Amino acid sequence: MTTTPTVGSPIDANVRYEGFDTLYVGGMWRSGGAGQYTDDLDPWTGHSITPIARATVRDVQEALETARDAQRDWAKTSPGLRAQVMRTAGDILTARKQEFIDWSVREVGSTVGKATVEWEVARGEVYEAASMSYHVTGQILPSDIPGKENRVYRAPLGVIAVISPWNFPLNLTTRSVAPAIALGNSVVLKPSEESPVTGGLFLAKVFEEAGVPAGVLQVVTHAREDAGAVGDAITTSPIPRFISFTGSTNVGRGITRKAGIKRMALELGGNAPIVVLADADLDQAVDGAAFSAFHHQGQICMSGNRLIVEAPIFDRFVDRFVEKVRSLPVGNPADPSTFIGPVINRRQLDGILDKLERARQSGAKHILGGEPTGPSGLLLPPQIIVGDNETPTAAEEVFGPVITIIRAEDEADALRIANATDYGLSSAVFTGDLDRGVVFAQQIEAGMTHVNDASPEGEAHVAFGGEKDSGLGRFGGQWVLEEFTTVHWISVQRTPRHYFG
Repeated sequence: MTTTPTVGSPIDANVRYEGFDTLYVGGMWRSGGAGQYTDDLDPWTGHSITPIARATVRDVQEALETARDAQRDWAKTSPGLRAQVMRTAGDILTARKQEFIDWSVREVGSTVGKATVEWEVARGEVYEAASMSYHVTGQILPSDIPGKENRVYRAPLGVIAVISPWNFPLNLTTRSVAPAIALGNSVVLKPSEESPVTGGLFLAKVFEEAGVPAGVLQVVTHAREDAGAVGDAITTSPIPRFISFTGSTNVGRGITRKAGIKRMALELGGNAPIVVLADADLDQAVDGAAFSAFHHQGQICMSGNRLIVEAPIFDRFVDRFVEKVRSLPVGNPADPSTFIGPVINRRQLDGILDKLERARQSGAKHILGGEPTGPSGLLLPPQIIVGDNETPTAAEEVFGPVITIIRAEDEADALRIANATDYGLSSAVFTGDLDRGVVFAQQIEAGMTHVNDASPEGEAHVAFGGEKDSGLGRFGGQWVLEEFTTVHWISVQRTPRHYFG
């Protein structure tokens, strides 16, 4: 017999969530099977903010099996109940806005502004998901066979595995978890070891409070050294019907090799071009390019990695751009005036510095820079390189506060440079002629292009995803609805059919 879940309601938001040193499996908050923990570090101070439980492969298997069993009952619930759970979760996120911002600042070095934007987008995704349970439609199709009726039913897939990153963890987790659950699936979530709270455990608390039944959402956390084993246990298991992964292209390739025959949506690396044509409003282009390159320290898959400027305005643009970037406040992410905070960890910083050094060695000009500072040594000031498309900071995704400016001879050259990459996630073009901008945008080999706007954009109801090595599949709106459901053709032969003679 199916038990109808009880929809929760927001509690006093002054009573903050606690107990983030546990896994969330089968509706229980418990330690990992081995009883081991790792530290969740604040990238600004370098200090631990909470111990995090380390899941074992056996914990993962238990989570998958529990999710499979729970999904069968959850799929039988009414669309109205699932919609109400999502609306309640959105209300809880609203009430706990400051609580999330505080965690985001401490756990991933988000500035207050970035954390606020992330909260807004994630909340929007939850409310958008509330409508999805009513948008699951089937079809009745004709047949050439007398007396036959063709029905196509749409149903939830089953268990969805979500592997999420650390840079916009709440947003990039919620965009899969919320619609998957709203559509009648269950979820096993593996957040990044760099953001286990904001990328997983916090959301589990929200959905638990909202009334999501035990087992419908599972969260398994881990240390860096466990990432491969835990990830492989999820992706190679036959239980998940779908894998939603956001992360590097190399890891994404590994998942496609290991996962077997499964459906998946992969949002992978990016190398976003920001194209400034000669007729662009320079002030608008400078601001948009600066935001694209340095929002959240450039640690966004959609960040502007290459700034391609037409020759007639190149020198004027560079002068204004350097002046703008020099003015961006750098420092403690908890200070509301800060725009650029620390990068996530030492490994990431070393990779950024290596690319900068190789760019200089290649002959590129390093026209704005500075050394890492701050209590943890992870605060890197904004860096500007002038080079070409082969400069290491342009040819590779930097994922840090670095932008490479490239001169284009004309519009055709700018388009050639923009497309000369293996990636194709986000992009932008600035021009004084919107129609010209749209024509240009249609020729960029990317999943998303923004005319006269920054490259890091996302809305819950719009198709989000990349081309080429930037991934496959789409998130958002009707596109994610189709990803997280399956169709079943059932034919009904209403009159006897004569098979022989």
